[in-house]
Amino acid sequence: MRPEESERLFVETLINDSIEQGKIDCCRVGEIEKLAGDASTRRYYRATTTKDSYVVCLDEPIHDGQREHEFIRVQRALLANGVRVPKIYDVDVRKGYILEEDLGNVTLLKKSAEITSITEEYLMYQHCMDLLLKIHHLKLDNYKNETFYKLAFDQEKLMSEVNFTIKHFINKFMKTTLSSADEAILINAYSELCGHISTLPRLFTHRDFHSRNIMVKNGEYIAIDFQDARMGIAQYDLCSVLDDCYYFLNEQNVDKLKKYYWDNLDSKKRSTKSYDEFLEIYDIMATQRVFKAIGSFSYIYSLRGDVRYIKHIGHSFEKLRKILFKYPKLTAIRSLLSTIYYEH
Repeated sequence: MRPEESERLFVETLINDSIEQGKIDCCRVGEIEKLAGDASTRRYYRATTTKDSYVVCLDEPIHDGQREHEFIRVQRALLANGVRVPKIYDVDVRKGYILEEDLGNVTLLKKSAEITSITEEYLMYQHCMDLLLKIHHLKLDNYKNETFYKLAFDQEKLMSEVNFTIKHFINKFMKTTLSSADEAILINAYSELCGHISTLPRLFTHRDFHSRNIMVKNGEYIAIDFQDARMGIAQYDLCSVLDDCYYFLNEQNVDKLKKYYWDNLDSKKRSTKSYDEFLEIYDIMATQRVFKAIGSFSYIYSLRGDVRYIKHIGHSFEKLRKILFKYPKLTAIRSLLSTIYYEH
Protein backbone atom coordinates (compact mmCIF):
# COMPACT_ATOMS: atom_id res chain seq x y z
CA MET A 1 0.00 0.00 0.00
CA ARG A 2 1.07 3.60 -0.54
CA PRO A 3 2.37 5.36 2.60
CA GLU A 4 1.40 8.85 3.64
CA GLU A 5 3.67 11.47 2.09
CA SER A 6 5.19 12.33 5.45
CA GLU A 7 5.98 8.66 6.03
CA ARG A 8 7.51 8.29 2.60
CA LEU A 9 9.75 11.34 3.04
CA PHE A 10 10.87 10.18 6.51
CA VAL A 11 11.78 6.69 5.27
CA GLU A 12 13.54 8.10 2.19
CA THR A 13 15.59 10.46 4.38
CA LEU A 14 16.66 7.58 6.64
CA ILE A 15 17.74 5.46 3.67
CA ASN A 16 19.63 8.37 2.13
CA ASP A 17 21.48 8.78 5.43
CA SER A 18 22.42 5.08 5.26
CA ILE A 19 23.73 5.59 1.71
CA GLU A 20 25.78 8.62 2.74
CA GLN A 21 27.32 6.64 5.61
CA GLY A 22 28.26 3.81 3.25
CA LYS A 23 25.99 1.28 4.92
CA ILE A 24 24.62 0.23 1.53
CA ASP A 25 25.84 0.83 -2.02
CA CYS A 26 25.36 4.24 -3.53
CA CYS A 27 21.99 4.33 -5.27
CA ARG A 28 18.85 6.37 -5.78
CA VAL A 29 15.74 5.61 -3.76
CA GLY A 30 12.69 4.91 -5.88
CA GLU A 31 9.32 3.51 -4.85
CA ILE A 32 8.49 3.08 -1.16
CA GLU A 33 5.69 0.68 -0.27
CA LYS A 34 4.07 0.28 3.15
CA LEU A 35 3.86 -3.38 4.13
CA ALA A 36 1.22 -5.09 6.22
CA GLY A 37 2.40 -5.14 9.82
CA ASP A 38 1.97 -7.59 12.67
CA ALA A 39 0.05 -7.14 15.92
CA SER A 40 2.76 -4.83 17.31
CA THR A 41 3.36 -1.11 16.88
CA ARG A 42 6.22 -1.73 14.44
CA ARG A 43 5.81 -0.39 10.89
CA TYR A 44 7.42 -1.90 7.80
CA TYR A 45 8.24 -0.46 4.38
CA ARG A 46 9.80 -1.88 1.23
CA ALA A 47 12.12 0.55 -0.52
CA THR A 48 13.21 -0.12 -4.08
CA THR A 49 16.43 1.53 -5.20
CA THR A 50 18.32 1.59 -8.47
CA LYS A 51 20.51 -1.27 -7.20
CA ASP A 52 18.44 -3.36 -4.79
CA SER A 53 15.41 -3.41 -2.52
CA TYR A 54 15.35 -3.20 1.27
CA VAL A 55 12.91 -3.41 4.14
CA VAL A 56 12.75 -0.59 6.66
CA CYS A 57 11.40 -1.34 10.13
CA LEU A 58 10.35 1.58 12.30
CA ASP A 59 10.23 0.50 15.94
CA GLU A 60 9.82 2.50 19.13
CA PRO A 61 12.68 5.05 19.39
CA ILE A 62 15.20 4.52 22.20
CA HIS A 63 15.97 8.09 23.16
CA ASP A 64 18.93 7.48 25.45
CA GLY A 65 20.72 5.65 22.65
CA GLN A 66 22.33 3.33 25.18
CA ARG A 67 20.27 0.23 24.45
CA GLU A 68 19.38 -1.77 21.36
CA HIS A 69 16.08 -3.14 20.18
CA GLU A 70 15.68 -6.75 21.22
CA PHE A 71 15.27 -7.77 17.58
CA ILE A 72 18.84 -6.63 16.91
CA ARG A 73 20.32 -8.43 19.91
CA VAL A 74 18.54 -11.69 19.12
CA GLN A 75 19.42 -11.39 15.42
CA ARG A 76 23.09 -11.02 16.32
CA ALA A 77 23.02 -14.11 18.53
CA LEU A 78 21.22 -16.24 15.97
CA LEU A 79 23.48 -15.09 13.14
CA ALA A 80 26.59 -15.92 15.18
CA ASN A 81 25.23 -19.44 15.64
CA GLY A 82 24.62 -20.11 11.97
CA VAL A 83 20.89 -19.43 11.87
CA ARG A 84 19.60 -17.86 8.66
CA VAL A 85 17.97 -14.58 9.67
CA PRO A 86 17.50 -11.24 7.86
CA LYS A 87 20.70 -9.25 7.33
CA ILE A 88 20.77 -5.86 9.06
CA TYR A 89 22.51 -3.06 7.17
CA ASP A 90 21.95 -0.04 9.38
CA VAL A 91 20.40 0.95 12.70
CA ASP A 92 19.50 4.23 14.39
CA VAL A 93 17.92 3.36 17.74
CA ARG A 94 17.06 7.00 18.50
CA LYS A 95 14.76 7.00 15.48
CA GLY A 96 13.68 3.37 15.85
CA TYR A 97 15.17 2.71 12.40
CA ILE A 98 16.36 -0.69 11.21
CA LEU A 99 17.37 -1.23 7.58
CA GLU A 100 17.04 -4.90 6.72
CA GLU A 101 17.45 -7.36 3.89
CA ASP A 102 14.36 -7.68 1.71
CA LEU A 103 13.27 -11.31 1.92
CA GLY A 104 10.43 -10.96 -0.56
CA ASN A 105 6.82 -11.99 -0.01
CA VAL A 106 6.98 -15.78 0.06
CA THR A 107 6.26 -17.12 3.52
CA LEU A 108 6.24 -20.81 4.33
CA LEU A 109 2.45 -20.55 4.41
CA LYS A 110 2.34 -19.14 0.89
CA LYS A 111 4.84 -21.76 -0.30
CA SER A 112 2.69 -24.49 1.26
CA ALA A 113 -0.18 -23.50 -1.03
CA GLU A 114 1.94 -24.52 -4.03
CA ILE A 115 2.85 -28.08 -3.00
CA THR A 116 1.83 -30.88 -5.34
CA SER A 117 2.32 -33.91 -3.07
CA ILE A 118 2.60 -35.06 0.53
CA THR A 119 6.24 -35.91 -0.12
CA GLU A 120 6.94 -32.35 -1.24
CA GLU A 121 5.28 -31.07 1.92
CA TYR A 122 7.49 -33.29 4.07
CA LEU A 123 10.70 -32.18 2.34
CA MET A 124 9.72 -28.53 2.69
CA TYR A 125 9.04 -28.89 6.40
CA GLN A 126 12.22 -30.88 6.85
CA HIS A 127 14.04 -27.66 5.93
CA CYS A 128 12.07 -25.96 8.70
CA MET A 129 13.16 -28.64 11.16
CA ASP A 130 16.78 -28.00 10.17
CA LEU A 131 16.26 -24.28 10.78
CA LEU A 132 14.61 -24.94 14.14
CA LEU A 133 17.37 -27.32 15.21
CA LYS A 134 19.95 -24.59 14.57
CA ILE A 135 17.89 -22.20 16.68
CA HIS A 136 17.59 -24.71 19.51
CA HIS A 137 21.30 -25.55 19.41
CA LEU A 138 22.22 -21.92 20.18
CA LYS A 139 25.19 -21.91 22.58
CA LEU A 140 23.77 -20.24 25.68
CA ASP A 141 26.99 -19.75 27.65
CA ASN A 142 27.76 -16.63 25.63
CA TYR A 143 24.39 -14.98 26.29
CA LYS A 144 23.70 -15.17 30.01
CA ASN A 145 23.37 -11.39 30.26
CA GLU A 146 20.86 -11.16 27.43
CA THR A 147 17.19 -10.47 28.05
CA PHE A 148 16.12 -13.62 26.23
CA TYR A 149 18.24 -15.71 28.61
CA LYS A 150 16.67 -14.12 31.68
CA LEU A 151 13.08 -14.59 30.46
CA ALA A 152 11.40 -17.99 30.47
CA PHE A 153 8.20 -19.88 29.84
CA ASP A 154 7.79 -20.57 33.53
CA GLN A 155 4.45 -21.31 35.16
CA GLU A 156 3.68 -17.63 35.68
CA LYS A 157 4.21 -16.80 32.02
CA LEU A 158 2.37 -19.85 30.71
CA MET A 159 -0.60 -19.20 32.98
CA SER A 160 -0.67 -15.53 31.99
CA GLU A 161 -1.23 -16.74 28.42
CA VAL A 162 -4.03 -19.04 29.60
CA ASN A 163 -5.70 -16.12 31.38
CA PHE A 164 -5.21 -13.99 28.26
CA THR A 165 -7.27 -16.52 26.27
CA ILE A 166 -9.96 -16.75 28.93
CA LYS A 167 -10.34 -12.98 28.72
CA HIS A 168 -10.20 -12.48 24.95
CA PHE A 169 -11.72 -15.74 23.68
CA ILE A 170 -14.17 -16.90 26.35
CA ASN A 171 -15.20 -13.56 27.87
CA LYS A 172 -15.02 -11.25 24.85
CA PHE A 173 -15.25 -13.32 21.67
CA MET A 174 -17.70 -15.93 23.01
CA LYS A 175 -19.33 -13.37 25.34
CA THR A 176 -19.34 -15.91 28.16
CA THR A 177 -18.71 -15.43 31.85
CA LEU A 178 -17.46 -18.57 33.57
CA SER A 179 -18.99 -19.67 36.84
CA SER A 180 -16.58 -19.96 39.74
CA ALA A 181 -16.72 -23.74 39.45
CA ASP A 182 -16.03 -23.78 35.70
CA GLU A 183 -13.23 -21.25 36.02
CA ALA A 184 -11.66 -23.43 38.72
CA ILE A 185 -11.82 -26.48 36.41
CA LEU A 186 -10.02 -24.62 33.66
CA ILE A 187 -7.46 -22.85 35.83
CA ASN A 188 -6.63 -25.89 37.94
CA ALA A 189 -6.19 -28.17 34.92
CA TYR A 190 -3.96 -25.72 33.07
CA SER A 191 -2.06 -24.88 36.23
CA GLU A 192 -1.14 -28.54 36.62
CA LEU A 193 -0.09 -28.86 32.97
CA CYS A 194 1.92 -25.62 33.00
CA GLY A 195 3.49 -26.51 36.31
CA HIS A 196 4.82 -29.72 34.82
CA ILE A 197 6.12 -27.95 31.71
CA SER A 198 7.90 -25.33 33.80
CA THR A 199 9.96 -27.99 35.63
CA LEU A 200 11.55 -29.33 32.43
CA PRO A 201 14.99 -28.29 31.07
CA ARG A 202 14.88 -25.24 28.80
CA LEU A 203 16.67 -24.07 25.71
CA PHE A 204 16.48 -20.97 23.51
CA THR A 205 13.05 -20.72 21.89
CA HIS A 206 11.96 -18.50 19.01
CA ARG A 207 8.52 -18.17 20.62
CA ASP A 208 6.52 -17.62 17.41
CA PHE A 209 7.90 -20.21 15.01
CA HIS A 210 5.09 -20.84 12.50
CA SER A 211 4.38 -20.71 8.77
CA ARG A 212 3.94 -16.94 8.62
CA ASN A 213 7.26 -16.28 10.38
CA ILE A 214 9.43 -18.37 8.08
CA MET A 215 10.38 -16.83 4.75
CA VAL A 216 11.49 -18.78 1.69
CA LYS A 217 13.92 -17.04 -0.64
CA ASN A 218 16.11 -18.67 -3.30
CA GLY A 219 15.70 -22.05 -1.64
CA GLU A 220 16.65 -20.75 1.83
CA TYR A 221 14.37 -20.95 4.84
CA ILE A 222 14.73 -17.82 6.97
CA ALA A 223 13.44 -17.11 10.48
CA ILE A 224 11.83 -13.73 11.19
CA ASP A 225 9.88 -12.10 14.05
CA PHE A 226 12.10 -13.55 16.78
CA GLN A 227 12.38 -10.46 18.99
CA ASP A 228 10.26 -12.03 21.75
CA ALA A 229 12.55 -15.05 22.15
CA ARG A 230 12.94 -16.54 25.61
CA MET A 231 13.89 -19.78 27.31
CA GLY A 232 11.45 -22.67 27.06
CA ILE A 233 11.11 -26.32 26.20
CA ALA A 234 11.81 -27.54 22.68
CA GLN A 235 8.22 -28.63 22.17
CA TYR A 236 7.01 -25.01 22.40
CA ASP A 237 8.49 -24.08 19.03
CA LEU A 238 8.00 -27.55 17.59
CA CYS A 239 4.25 -27.62 18.15
CA SER A 240 4.02 -24.01 16.94
CA VAL A 241 5.05 -25.12 13.46
CA LEU A 242 3.84 -28.73 13.31
CA ASP A 243 0.47 -27.94 14.91
CA ASP A 244 0.37 -24.59 13.16
CA CYS A 245 -2.94 -22.82 13.52
CA TYR A 246 -2.61 -21.31 10.03
CA TYR A 247 -1.87 -24.53 8.13
CA PHE A 248 -2.84 -28.18 8.72
CA LEU A 249 0.05 -30.51 7.96
CA ASN A 250 -0.55 -34.07 6.83
CA GLU A 251 -0.67 -36.18 10.01
CA GLN A 252 1.84 -38.75 8.74
CA ASN A 253 4.23 -35.93 7.94
CA VAL A 254 3.76 -34.50 11.44
CA ASP A 255 4.72 -37.84 12.97
CA LYS A 256 7.75 -38.21 10.69
CA LEU A 257 8.90 -34.66 11.35
CA LYS A 258 8.67 -35.08 15.12
CA LYS A 259 10.90 -38.14 14.84
CA TYR A 260 13.30 -36.32 12.50
CA TYR A 261 13.58 -33.47 14.99
CA TRP A 262 14.15 -35.85 17.93
CA ASP A 263 16.79 -37.85 16.09
CA ASN A 264 18.73 -34.70 15.20
CA LEU A 265 18.45 -32.82 18.49
CA ASP A 266 21.55 -32.91 20.66
CA SER A 267 20.79 -35.38 23.45
CA LYS A 268 21.98 -32.79 25.98
CA LYS A 269 19.21 -30.45 24.81
CA ARG A 270 16.39 -32.99 25.19
CA SER A 271 13.88 -32.30 27.95
CA THR A 272 12.99 -36.01 28.30
CA LYS A 273 14.87 -39.30 28.29
CA SER A 274 12.56 -41.26 25.99
CA TYR A 275 10.87 -40.42 22.70
CA ASP A 276 7.47 -41.54 24.03
CA GLU A 277 7.75 -39.10 26.91
CA PHE A 278 8.86 -36.41 24.47
CA LEU A 279 5.65 -36.97 22.49
CA GLU A 280 3.46 -36.75 25.58
CA ILE A 281 5.11 -33.47 26.61
CA TYR A 282 4.59 -32.28 23.04
CA ASP A 283 0.84 -32.81 23.43
CA ILE A 284 0.76 -31.13 26.83
CA MET A 285 2.62 -28.15 25.40
CA ALA A 286 0.29 -28.04 22.39
CA THR A 287 -2.79 -27.81 24.63
CA GLN A 288 -1.35 -24.60 26.08
CA ARG A 289 0.17 -23.25 22.86
CA VAL A 290 -2.95 -23.74 20.73
CA PHE A 291 -5.16 -22.34 23.50
CA LYS A 292 -2.94 -19.24 23.56
CA ALA A 293 -3.22 -18.94 19.76
CA ILE A 294 -7.01 -18.93 20.07
CA GLY A 295 -6.68 -16.02 22.50
CA SER A 296 -4.37 -14.16 20.13
CA PHE A 297 -6.70 -14.59 17.17
CA SER A 298 -9.65 -13.42 19.29
CA TYR A 299 -7.68 -10.37 20.42
CA ILE A 300 -6.62 -9.45 16.88
CA TYR A 301 -10.20 -9.87 15.61
CA SER A 302 -11.45 -7.60 18.41
CA LEU A 303 -8.71 -5.06 17.72
CA ARG A 304 -8.92 -4.95 13.92
CA GLY A 305 -12.32 -6.41 13.09
CA ASP A 306 -10.55 -8.64 10.56
CA VAL A 307 -13.00 -11.49 9.87
CA ARG A 308 -10.22 -13.68 8.43
CA TYR A 309 -9.15 -14.45 11.99
CA ILE A 310 -12.49 -16.09 12.78
CA LYS A 311 -11.55 -19.09 10.63
CA HIS A 312 -8.23 -19.38 12.51
CA ILE A 313 -10.14 -19.46 15.79
CA GLY A 314 -12.31 -22.29 14.48
CA HIS A 315 -9.40 -24.28 13.07
CA SER A 316 -7.43 -23.86 16.28
CA PHE A 317 -10.32 -24.95 18.44
CA GLU A 318 -10.79 -28.18 16.48
CA LYS A 319 -7.06 -28.84 16.73
CA LEU A 320 -7.15 -28.29 20.49
CA ARG A 321 -10.20 -30.53 20.94
CA LYS A 322 -8.50 -33.33 19.01
CA ILE A 323 -5.44 -33.21 21.29
CA LEU A 324 -7.57 -33.11 24.44
CA PHE A 325 -9.47 -36.21 23.29
CA LYS A 326 -6.25 -38.23 23.56
CA TYR A 327 -6.05 -37.84 27.34
CA PRO A 328 -8.94 -38.94 29.59
CA LYS A 329 -7.60 -36.80 32.44
CA LEU A 330 -8.34 -33.73 30.28
CA THR A 331 -11.98 -34.66 29.67
CA ALA A 332 -13.28 -31.98 32.04
CA ILE A 333 -11.64 -29.04 30.24
CA ARG A 334 -12.48 -30.52 26.82
CA SER A 335 -16.16 -30.81 27.79
CA LEU A 336 -16.20 -27.34 29.30
CA LEU A 337 -14.58 -25.65 26.30
CA SER A 338 -16.76 -27.61 23.85
CA THR A 339 -19.90 -26.52 25.68
CA ILE A 340 -18.80 -22.89 25.50
CA TYR A 341 -17.83 -23.08 21.83
CA TYR A 342 -20.66 -25.16 20.39
CA GLU A 343 -23.60 -23.96 22.47
CA HIS A 344 -23.12 -20.20 22.25
